Amino acid sequence: MATRKLRPTFRDARAVAEALTPSYPIYCVKPKVLEASARRFLELFPGRVLYAVKCNPHPRVVQALYDAGIRHFDVASLPEIAQVREMFRDAEPYFMHPVKGRAVIQSAREVYGVRQYVIDHDDELTKLLEETHDDGLTVVVRMQTPKTEALYDLSAKFGAPPDEAVALLKRVAKEGLTPGLAFHVGSQCTTLLAYTKAMEMAADVITRSGVALHVLDVGGGFPAAYPGTQAPPLETYIDEILRAAKAMKLRNDCVLMCEPGRAMVAEGMSLLVQVQLRKEGQVYINDGLYGGLSETKVANIRLPVRAIRLDGAFADKSAEFMLNGPTCDSIDVLPHAYALPADIREGDWIEIEQVGAYSNANATRFNGFHTDTFVEIEAA
Repeated sequence: MATRKLRPTFRDARAVAEALTPSYPIYCVKPKVLEASARRFLELFPGRVLYAVKCNPHPRVVQALYDAGIRHFDVASLPEIAQVREMFRDAEPYFMHPVKGRAVIQSAREVYGVRQYVIDHDDELTKLLEETHDDGLTVVVRMQTPKTEALYDLSAKFGAPPDEAVALLKRVAKEGLTPGLAFHVGSQCTTLLAYTKAMEMAADVITRSGVALHVLDVGGGFPAAYPGTQAPPLETYIDEILRAAKAMKLRNDCVLMCEPGRAMVAEGMSLLVQVQLRKEGQVYINDGLYGGLSETKVANIRLPVRAIRLDGAFADKSAEFMLNGPTCDSIDVLPHAYALPADIREGDWIEIEQVGAYSNANATRFNGFHTDTFVEIEAA
């Protein structure tokens, strides 16, 4: 299908400021960066790469990943399923949310033809069977894993304990469904050991169940290279996963899957904000924690910043500033001090990099502030 583009396209964030002189925040989407990131995953991972749509569902972001070759999508809701089906005729959504409403299951199967589902409880499997009346489904059991050094512990809410995972796999096979096993070590996981332990647990569950898997899904968790992050390169994670998978002696046609989100799109978008006031060591900008910058607080992520001034040069000296969001809530303050030109002032802009993950996807409309302007820039 034809590539979706945003109009107009700009050279970089400075060109956006020069052309639009915006007093509102602007998301700057970088399709070339997104495409390169997607191709890297596709080249390195010897299996099926599912993009986690929840991470950034903007159509231009999803389109860039599709253009790079992504054809499989991790979805968690009916709107995400609809988006994938309506954007791409040859793409496949995988319903990876372990808890689903009955009406949602019906629509996913009957309207959108979804055939891959995740469960982590016996009652959810019963629900799925009752609402689909279909023995042609792939049902992947999500296994609980130990807490790791990830930013978010995703097994605190979902995942069957190993003994229950064994029983679920047996029942999936008994019901005539195509069985799979999945886990998720947590978002922004900075240690290989998490994957090593999870793969060892998966091997034990598979052995005890006696079920020949058709799918083994190692989830997401691959880290983005935020400032101050110390983590092995993507190649090292994938090498460890492959080493462990080979030791499992899986059936030859077992499909290995992963669900990257953050690591695939974090670099692919920046946020252009304007300085609206400076008070000594504080700078007030027009986006914040309730908008596209929530993860700076929730996940304690530090983001790269670059100041832009159109009517002259900045001073050579820099200083540390706290960045305040636009709402009337006093907690709307980014948790880290940022180095900016010492003479930064009202009317200047700041480009905040690496906001491709969980930015616009998490944004609220609190106080009436909402960032919904996107442009495309040519950065490679």
